[in-house]
Amino acid sequence: MGGETDRVEGELKEQEGKLTDDEMREKQGQAQQKWGEAKDKAEDAKDEVSDRI
Repeated sequence: MGGETDRVEGELKEQEGKLTDDEMREKQGQAQQKWGEAKDKAEDAKDEVSDRI
């Protein structure tokens, strides 16, 4: 699963948590969004290293 998928799913979970007043679901969504961002940054770094080699 790519970083974009994690970010989108995380946003949906966060919004679901807000709508249902489920703080845990909201936090899970935020964490998943951050995970997606980290995956994207790691992929970008990997690509940059590959380009330099």
